[in-house]
Amino acid sequence: MAKVDVGDVAPDFELPGTEGMAFKLSEHRGHNIVLAFYPGDATTVCTKQFCSYRDKADELGELDAKVIGISPQSVESHERWVEEQKLNVPLLADEDLAVSKRYGITAWLGPLARLTELADTPGGRYIQRATFIVDGEGIVRYRQVSRSGTRYSTVGQIERALAEIA
Repeated sequence: MAKVDVGDVAPDFELPGTEGMAFKLSEHRGHNIVLAFYPGDATTVCTKQFCSYRDKADELGELDAKVIGISPQSVESHERWVEEQKLNVPLLADEDLAVSKRYGITAWLGPLARLTELADTPGGRYIQRATFIVDGEGIVRYRQVSRSGTRYSTVGQIERALAEIA
């Protein structure tokens, strides 16, 4: 499994998402895209992360980027979570982990980790919490991976990272 790093061309993908969206990365050339990979809908840290994006909607809206969430749950699960939490970030379903594997951010769910909220994972693998910023040319300009899953990129961190590539 290859690891995508800063300076690499971002692997293209197409995934279904909330609001009837079919998102294809290459169709967004000319725009900065923030890919926020997360382990699971309605889990504690993921809810904290995406509710922080909701609560900072004004700041998020001022960013020179579109923020997209990606996890292995179905579009139906995403729709329920968006409705429950009133989330404002589109969510994409990487149910077979194909995109996450291409970005090098899957890991095995070990025996101790099975005690977490991620009881059911595709093939025993899960998505690590990670943020990639892809510039308008399709190049990865920022990469942050939280192996423990407890840290996520805040709106302020995303804003600073975007300022550095401007």
